[in-house]
Amino acid sequence: MRLAKIAATVAIGVIWSAALHAAPIKLKPANPQPSNPKPGLSVRYAYPEDVKNLVDASAALKQKSKAGRPLAGLDHRDTNEGQKTLTSDRAMHVVARITGYVRFNAPGTYSIDFLSNDGVRAKINGKVVAEFNGRQPCEPTFGSEVEVPSAGWYDLDVLYFQRLGSACLHMRSAPAGKSPKWMPNSAFGH
Repeated sequence: MRLAKIAATVAIGVIWSAALHAAPIKLKPANPQPSNPKPGLSVRYAYPEDVKNLVDASAALKQKSKAGRPLAGLDHRDTNEGQKTLTSDRAMHVVARITGYVRFNAPGTYSIDFLSNDGVRAKINGKVVAEFNGRQPCEPTFGSEVEVPSAGWYDLDVLYFQRLGSACLHMRSAPAGKSPKWMPNSAFGH
């Protein structure tokens, strides 16, 4: 067990290192900037019979979805099996389309990643900043560096699915070269 934890830590370090050496993804602020967004994020849910990947998740949302109670943010800790996923009506076979804005308080280069159980594709300003297309325990996605030209709100669009077992979804960020930290709920609006 100890060896597995060490291997996982090394793997995460390699992923972060590779991401940090790639050119940063250049973002543009939302245009127009929202003047007074509501706190949290909008979410629509679909409840397919099964969901194994992001293609299944996207198809389920197109067939039938319904608005859910807004999310306070993206810090949803790993649930126990049987607990509801996010603000949905179910624990398993849940698809969520999460939209709104994420706020960066200062310009600069930031490292961003997500932890998910199971699949996730996150876009800021229409650019993919994180993706995992399968089933996993609450683990990090690859990290991305993004270049934020100015403080303000940026469009956020997240496709997420939970298949079996427990569920989690987190967004982390930090200035380049620093350890990522959970994004506070105050960083999100819709």
